Amino acid sequence: MTMAITIQLLLVAGWLAAFGLLVLLLALELTMGRAPRLGATETSPAGASTGAAEASGRDFLSVIVPAYNEASRIESCVGALLASELQGLGWRLIVADDDSSDGTAEGLEALIEAGTFPSPPLQVLRCGPRPVGERWSGKNWPCSEAVRLLSQHPTPEAGPPPTEWLLFVDADVTVAPAALASAVAEARRSGADLLTLAPRIRCGCLAEWVVQPIVVALLGLGFPIARANDPSNPTAFAAGPFMLFRRSSYEAIGGHRALAAEVVEDLALARAIKERGLSLRYLLGVDLLELRMYPDFSALWEGWTKNWHLGLNRNPLLTLASGVVVLSLFSGPWLLLLLAGLQAIRQPLAWPSLLSPALAGVGLQLALRLWSRWRFRLDLRYWWLSWLGGLVIAAIAPVSIWKVSTGQGWTWRGRSLA
Repeated sequence: MTMAITIQLLLVAGWLAAFGLLVLLLALELTMGRAPRLGATETSPAGASTGAAEASGRDFLSVIVPAYNEASRIESCVGALLASELQGLGWRLIVADDDSSDGTAEGLEALIEAGTFPSPPLQVLRCGPRPVGERWSGKNWPCSEAVRLLSQHPTPEAGPPPTEWLLFVDADVTVAPAALASAVAEARRSGADLLTLAPRIRCGCLAEWVVQPIVVALLGLGFPIARANDPSNPTAFAAGPFMLFRRSSYEAIGGHRALAAEVVEDLALARAIKERGLSLRYLLGVDLLELRMYPDFSALWEGWTKNWHLGLNRNPLLTLASGVVVLSLFSGPWLLLLLAGLQAIRQPLAWPSLLSPALAGVGLQLALRLWSRWRFRLDLRYWWLSWLGGLVIAAIAPVSIWKVSTGQGWTWRGRSLA
């Protein structure tokens, strides 16, 4: 009787996991699959201007790349930015070095001196140590210092003052040639005060392949683009790797300085824009941006345990529930598949009943990755290790609660956030 009850409970859990994966797949198609995109084509079904439109002489763009110990990838980021097709758009590029210890600033300065990178438009700003007695989290300090520098050096354009734009790009982003001009053109066309683009995720290490596809799906579901773009909806989201502000609007909300202690500053900036009644425009930018977030498991673990609990509004029950749900959806079907195999050896007549929900769950995980490849060009590599991703995320949730609540081990790039 006990074995029969156990099998029945496993069957229910297995079919619930399969149903949950089906709902996730359908919800993602409705929210992300049909979301407006900014790309290199002429038109968009959602009405967004997607081509690299003609730049306007009324616009001037300041691109700011905050960098802390980015020596291994800053050259790639800056090189792609300098190769942008700006179509007459006036601009400047500032790499704001956040007191790096790995030669990030020195390496760029050497490339400028050698003539590899032109200056202007490239300028390297050494932000120096953070002020004693003030709390600055993450990239808020270098971003704020870069904007302060811009205030001391007005735009070089002659004639009537242009519309100024501030674009914050992370050092782990690679932009396509049309990205900058297209973003400014779309922001101008739509009247956006903040235009943010969700990049295409590129995975390089095993840790990224097993975790990032799951996280991206959850983010897409948790912050629907339609709600973020609806002025009457409180949902606010900004993708930190690419945020384009109308400068006057950025200054109206106080910029990064107004939220110096915020760890998840992109969400805080998006909320500030909406709360002020300004226009937020959130689009998919998978055709124009590529993001490689973490070089290894250690960096991934530090990054997501830093943010996970914060992203769920510091709600312990919600954070723990998210870990349980991910574990059930992505690890559960594989566990059931293993149990079905063991049951087949011990009790051949019982194993087919367990196999059905297990195969349904595994098949839907494959369907989810096929959908990601179709919509976002995410490779299928290691899809069969999604069970491992479920285990990792299930561990991230309680650890994130502990770090955020106690401050112990709560770091980013080795810097304490407590």
